[in-house]
Amino acid sequence: DQTIPRSDPGTLASVQDSNLFKFIPSYLLVVYLNSFLFEVYLYIMLKDIIKKKIENTIKKLSLPEVVFNIEKPEIEKFGDYSSNVCFLLVKELKKSPSEIAQLFIKELSKDKYFEKVEVANNGFLNFFFKKDFIEKELQKFSASKIQPNKRIKKLKINIEFISANPTGLPHIGNGRAGFFGDVLANIFEFLGAKVQREYYINDAKVSKQIKELGKTAVGEGTSYLTDYLKKKIEAIKSKIERLKERIRDDKEKLYSEAGFLLTKEVMKDIKKFVTKDLKIKFDVWRSEQELFDKSYIKKILNFLNKKGLTYEKDGALWIKTSDFGDSQDWVLVRSTGEPSYLLSDIAYHKFVKFKFNKVIEFFGADHQAHKKRMEVIAKMLGFKGDLNILITQLVNLKEGKMSKREGRVIYLKDLIDEVGLDSARFFYLQKSIDSQMVFDMELAKERSQKSPVYYCQYALVRCKSILRKSKKKNVKVKKIILKDHEEILLAKEVLRFPEVLHNIANNLQVHLLINYTISLADKFHNFYHSCNVLTAEKELKESRLLLVKKVAETFEVIFDILGISKPSKM
Repeated sequence: DQTIPRSDPGTLASVQDSNLFKFIPSYLLVVYLNSFLFEVYLYIMLKDIIKKKIENTIKKLSLPEVVFNIEKPEIEKFGDYSSNVCFLLVKELKKSPSEIAQLFIKELSKDKYFEKVEVANNGFLNFFFKKDFIEKELQKFSASKIQPNKRIKKLKINIEFISANPTGLPHIGNGRAGFFGDVLANIFEFLGAKVQREYYINDAKVSKQIKELGKTAVGEGTSYLTDYLKKKIEAIKSKIERLKERIRDDKEKLYSEAGFLLTKEVMKDIKKFVTKDLKIKFDVWRSEQELFDKSYIKKILNFLNKKGLTYEKDGALWIKTSDFGDSQDWVLVRSTGEPSYLLSDIAYHKFVKFKFNKVIEFFGADHQAHKKRMEVIAKMLGFKGDLNILITQLVNLKEGKMSKREGRVIYLKDLIDEVGLDSARFFYLQKSIDSQMVFDMELAKERSQKSPVYYCQYALVRCKSILRKSKKKNVKVKKIILKDHEEILLAKEVLRFPEVLHNIANNLQVHLLINYTISLADKFHNFYHSCNVLTAEKELKESRLLLVKKVAETFEVIFDILGISKPSKM
């Protein structure tokens, strides 16, 4: 049985139907009709054709306007797409979902796009596209030449991710935000947005963390002490000794300076690891200390005071977050005169992040309260853009839990060395970032079709092998012919690619791309076993070669976005 679909944000679309040309700006219509000249593909989205058709039917029949969902059913017999629109009209029309569905079926079953429109027993409206429509769309489709989205092109996005504390190398928990942030940036760039990747270094000399690190550096504490940190301290021993000589009488300053010095050494290794091993290129490595050096802390205090957003209590300075929906107010400057972490974070957002019209950042699982605070702060500061704070849940290994507190830290570098970057990226991205994850080391090390990343890469290898054996450099046909059931399913799956990317741009659920990649691989492997390509009769052979070429191109674009390799042989 079908279940009621999850809520899914709508996406933009341009469609081919002459009745729907009004939805396409004239200059884009020219590109669409002459795409072979511009070498772009102004994609349609199958889901959005259905969306427009349902909306038009509602208007034509003078039905109440409702916000409905369209989903791709997991079971093939329920159609290419399914909608819950009939359920939402029950109360107004005082009819059953099945009775309401008949109103839509009467209008839509004549439509040139659909082979049939039918109602399931429980009232879902199911849509099946015509084969000749799929053939025409596939003929034009090119995953690597998709026209950038006009709406997304207007976005200037700051994506801040990883931002691990500079007390040691990143551990396996940091990998989640690292790979999610990188792939999210790739998707937005692919769709035409301007993206800045940013790493925020928590290195403010006034922070307790840096002072504790400094105590350890000068041999007066053991916070964060690991074998790695011992080596780094030993490497800068002479510099630390000079600091001790220069700052004899001010312990707090000594700890601050020593901690900051040690942080710089740790960050050299982090930058090298992130860039070389993780293959993540940051546009900006932002130092928290810069906020103090550039007087942003003073500026934000002046700004908040002038706006009447602060007050003094118990010798400390507080911000009135409770007036804007938070559960309580928070300290900005402690009674000792030291600024809180919240103050520098407000300055960071006001003078750096809020220059962008979309901000995406990743917080750890223990930062739920801070997420709420920053959303309130954005309101207080009058930010007109879109602030998205994603909570990164914990990562455990299948063999046992990681416990940083107990000193059993598992470094991300060790995991990468063990399973390889391709497997690490793919496995980290498989689950929604807000759900806990168990990393299966043994499966990630598999070099067989048991491993999902190997399974997907092997689909590309098979595509390349077929194209190589055909000995055709350019595959061109007047019309793609889809005869076998498995190749029709494969063609429909290829055409879903733009829709998947736009769904992710709307809901930031990167794991949906992994789901799609596995689904595309499934359908290709089924096609491979069911449909002869090289031995088919000439016209069908040429058509299937073009289908394989389009599948291969789609896999290559996906793998580029995911940051994994594109093997030719396995």
